[in-house]
Amino acid sequence: MEHPAQPTLDAFEAVLRRHDSATLALEEWCAMRGMANPAEVTAHGTKAPAGAPPAEARAHLVLQGDETVAMRNVRLTCGPAVLSVAWNWYVPARLTPEMNAALEGSDAPFGKVVAPLNFRRQPLENVRGRAEGCPQGTISTHRAMLVLPDGRPLAYLIECYTAANLADSL
Repeated sequence: MEHPAQPTLDAFEAVLRRHDSATLALEEWCAMRGMANPAEVTAHGTKAPAGAPPAEARAHLVLQGDETVAMRNVRLTCGPAVLSVAWNWYVPARLTPEMNAALEGSDAPFGKVVAPLNFRRQPLENVRGRAEGCPQGTISTHRAMLVLPDGRPLAYLIECYTAANLADSL
C-alpha cells in the first residue's frame, strides 16, 4: 500500500470510523503507513490495578444477576509503535470460556478475540486530544461501547490514541 505523505488526524479518525473493532482499524492504519510488515496489532497488558470499574462503565454494561466485570488495560502496538493505550471493562459471562482464557493468557487484542460474537461499536464520546486519564501525547480519545447483536452490552472502552499514529518518520 502507498503511504500517505503527511498523515492527518482527520485521515486517522476516518479509518477508525470504518471499523467496529479498533484493532482492525489500527491494523489498516499500520499497513497504510508501512509501520510494520506484517501490520499486526498486539495487546501488551499494563500493571494497572483492576479496582472497581467506574460507575459509568457499570451503568453502560447493564449487569444481570451475579454477572461481574473484568478489566484489561493494554498498550496496542504495531511493530515498535504504541498506537493506543486502552481500558476495556467487559462482562466475562457474555464470552465463551475459550475467549476468557485467551484474554487472560495472551497478547491477543480484545476485538480479535471476541470477533466471532459479531459485536458492533457504539461511540459515546470522541475528543480531539487528551481527555482525563489518558497519557501525555494523546492525539484523540474515544469512549465507546461494544454491543452484541441481541443488544446486550459487551464492553465499555476508553481508548487513548498516541502521537505515534501521526509520526512523520516510521
